[in-house]
Amino acid sequence: MPNIPSYHSFGSMKLFSRILCAVILAAALAGCVGSNRIGGASRPVEAVPTFPDPSAAAPGTTNQNDIVTDIAPADGVVAEPLPVPSASERTKIALILPLSAAGTTGVAGLSLKNAAEMATAEYKGATVDLIFKDDKGTPEGARIAVKEALAEGASAMIGPLLATSVQAAGPIAKAAGKPMLALSTDAGVAAPGVYLISFMPQGDVERALDYAAAQGKKAIAALIPETVYGSAVNAALQNAAARRAMKIIAIERYTAETLSAAAKRVGGVAGQFDTLFVPENGDGIAAMAQALLKAGIDGKKVQLIGTSAWDDPRVLAQSSFNNGWFAMPDKTGFAGFSARYQARFGADPVRIATLVYDAVFLANALNARLGPSAFTEENLTISDGVIGTDGLFRLLKDGTNQRALAMMKVEKGNAVRIDAPPKTF
Repeated sequence: MPNIPSYHSFGSMKLFSRILCAVILAAALAGCVGSNRIGGASRPVEAVPTFPDPSAAAPGTTNQNDIVTDIAPADGVVAEPLPVPSASERTKIALILPLSAAGTTGVAGLSLKNAAEMATAEYKGATVDLIFKDDKGTPEGARIAVKEALAEGASAMIGPLLATSVQAAGPIAKAAGKPMLALSTDAGVAAPGVYLISFMPQGDVERALDYAAAQGKKAIAALIPETVYGSAVNAALQNAAARRAMKIIAIERYTAETLSAAAKRVGGVAGQFDTLFVPENGDGIAAMAQALLKAGIDGKKVQLIGTSAWDDPRVLAQSSFNNGWFAMPDKTGFAGFSARYQARFGADPVRIATLVYDAVFLANALNARLGPSAFTEENLTISDGVIGTDGLFRLLKDGTNQRALAMMKVEKGNAVRIDAPPKTF
């Protein structure tokens, strides 16, 4: 029997913060806005904690403060499922996905659909019915898809994937009082009621600077690409450095044509900083390594740090990035998720498929206890967070999210964990 999640009904809203303890903890990639990568190597599965039953609610009663569904490693032992609601009690959740979009966007859309179906199949006693809507990867398609889903009685939305689609469709769902768990990493489209369940690059920056500051680093310079992703991490860097009293010596933005000149300017103040932030991905890492060499910036004398965009064999293979640090969700279960997905669908999942898988599990867990009234801000933004396939995370009231990230070190072509993800927020 595959090692899939099992559900146990407990009490205490405090414990509800761990509602999504999925068996398969997994890896994550940099946000969609920052990278086109949707692959990644796996890491060993780690055990997920289970929690005792406080038995707080009286038989036959439901107390708003006594709600939890805990999913723990089954190892072949599946707990008794919660009662399945009758047809009149079941809840509809809409998946707004780019199913017919061209290229990799459409491929991702179909993989996300498969992940949703797999989550429903693996949840013992699924309590929601999924409505799949094709947004075609366009803003207008997303608007139409959400309107159709609302007309069909959807209580919540999962998706869309693209920022422009979220921007177009989010206000429609919000106006109808139906929450949206969107997959974009663009914080600009987040809002109360429009929650991003994605891997956000801002979290990488916060975690990396936290770790650097704890290691005594005090002054930082940065080489940041002139891209949408670069703009997101640039803003995050300045905010994070200010909060940690780290001095920013220089920030240079660059394109492929201006990289060498930008690196040379940073090299000109090399003696003034102890940390260099380089959020480059595999596509540009060879050019970056060459530019740093020409500028006289030595990774042995200054600490290189990056984001989860470094989780790429091409970055890890760069000897000049050896001992560099970067933040990312700990890879602890994607292998198991991927193996089950392959067995079911005969193909590899896109890396972000775990986001939809977790969202469907969360929807089922909430609905099993509270029904359609479960999808409120109070229930979706539990401050302690929830544990999903990619580890601990929480949705914030402003629509963004926070994830517990590991710190990794580049070591001879591999990414080695040097600091475990925090267990609490």
